[in-house]
Amino acid sequence: MGRRVLIFIEGYQRGNGLLYAQAAQRLGLHPITLSTDPRQYSYLAEEGLEAIRVDTHNLDALIHECSRLAATYDIAGITGFTTLDERTYAMVGKLCRHFDLAGPDPAAIERCCDKFTQRQLLAEAGVPVPAYRMAVNANDVESSAAEIGLPVVLKPAEGHGCMGVRLCRNMDELAEHTAYLFHREHMWQSLSKVLVEEFAQGDFYCAEIMGNEVVGILGTVFGQLPHFVFQQTTIPAHLTDGEHEHLTELSSRCLRALGLGWGPSNIEFRWTKRGPVVIEVNPRLAGAPDPQLVKLAYGVDFVTEHIKLLIGDDANLHRQHSQTSAVRYLVPNREGTLDWIVGDGQAAAIPGVAEVKLFVEAKTPIVKYGDYRDCIGHVVAASPNLAQTEAILQRAVDLIQWAITPFPALGD
Repeated sequence: MGRRVLIFIEGYQRGNGLLYAQAAQRLGLHPITLSTDPRQYSYLAEEGLEAIRVDTHNLDALIHECSRLAATYDIAGITGFTTLDERTYAMVGKLCRHFDLAGPDPAAIERCCDKFTQRQLLAEAGVPVPAYRMAVNANDVESSAAEIGLPVVLKPAEGHGCMGVRLCRNMDELAEHTAYLFHREHMWQSLSKVLVEEFAQGDFYCAEIMGNEVVGILGTVFGQLPHFVFQQTTIPAHLTDGEHEHLTELSSRCLRALGLGWGPSNIEFRWTKRGPVVIEVNPRLAGAPDPQLVKLAYGVDFVTEHIKLLIGDDANLHRQHSQTSAVRYLVPNREGTLDWIVGDGQAAAIPGVAEVKLFVEAKTPIVKYGDYRDCIGHVVAASPNLAQTEAILQRAVDLIQWAITPFPALGD
């Protein structure tokens, strides 16, 4: 039998991709990435990781390539990441079924990818969700918003990372964002429908789940509306025992309603005046640095435990310790060209800081998208309690400075 390999469908530039490759190597597996364009993941070349160019939107092409690899290697498992198309992970499930490997149910993944279908299934199961409507044109959006009542959240029916998600507080904002979603080029392959949703106001929480077990619940603070850009995420979230139990029970109901229950997933909530409502169920591991936060807080390595499931082993979700970990996101307040950014080395040297990561270099154009792409870096810290962790974060963030020269005005 050949060398045991773990195949990745696409990668993840901002953290999880490299974490998975390193964890696979620690478990004695050889990671191989299949990607439409491996060059978009710089860590592959930097770490000398094997990558093969293949059309990852084509199931037959993926089956052919995996079959070719199976002639030389022992394929221990197949997994993948959310890139610009959330259905990449559904493709992973189909490959696992084809090669009789452990993996997610592709039908359940696809049900979750369509936010309208997901809302329908949750609502039918009695799970509290915001009021919602599907719209396929501007007239639909306007009438849906009138039925629900302003303000509303307008978002693509498929997507991730808050891309294209905006709070519309009046008819002018609604018309502007409707035109943006339907008539401008996007990173989505196609945009034929959008979701018009009640603005559920309240604290934001996210349950991190492996299989059917809620391992931890994070609390997140966003920046200024009308966009939803992360400012800070903390675990454990500030919840009473009763509130934690309520979100855990609600998470279980979501998993049953959507046919989930294998591998990692995460569920987003808003705790409104009428109680918690489900904003979104993501049938995959949360993006970085959420897995690192869970590991720092409880000693549970989601990445490694996921790989164990993929190769047929049992996952160990037992908490090793209890700390408070948090991430502060670095988000510029203006557009322009980044002249310089300094202080990351000093920040990383502060006791309690677990990671300082910058996603940009000098001379990088800084553009405000109103989603996760606005973040130019982050600082992660952990300590025995919330006050100490926040103090560490603030001290580290204060050391990181940058300068941005505004773009020239039109006509200059």
